[in-house]
Amino acid sequence: MEANSTPETDAVQRARTTEGHYAQCSSVRAAQRGFTLLEVLIALIIAALALGVLFNAGLTGLLATQAASQDEQAIVRARTHLTLAVSASPLVAGDWQGDDGGGFAWHLRVTPIASTTVRPANAVTPRGSSSFPLTLYAVTVWISWADKDNNREIRLYTEQIGQGAR
Repeated sequence: MEANSTPETDAVQRARTTEGHYAQCSSVRAAQRGFTLLEVLIALIIAALALGVLFNAGLTGLLATQAASQDEQAIVRARTHLTLAVSASPLVAGDWQGDDGGGFAWHLRVTPIASTTVRPANAVTPRGSSSFPLTLYAVTVWISWADKDNNREIRLYTEQIGQGAR
């Protein structure tokens, strides 16, 4: 203790120190109160907007994957019908269509483009007796299906030489 200090002055000094300590604690508590209701609402709105954007991006990706899968199925189906058409012997002009299942419909069109008569180069027979007609055919296959509000379609096209009618 100091020389001029009395028990009464010591008590007053301790009381002032304690008051200063409480004053500091209350100002610290005021600074550490937490978020206001407005701050919490704004944070929730921002989080909801971010989740909405993420949900929309995921949904768009899912729909794009589904559309790509349908396109791939249609291409495989169209290739199958095209292969069957061009491997038919003889190739016959005509227009056919049907249901392919799974919401897919097919259409096949075989049309003659040009015809000619050919004779083998090494033929020993008289001219015209061993010649045969050839026809160039356009073969088109398309697969169509309904995708939500749109009707979609894939077309494959080729040209094939076939033996013409005699």
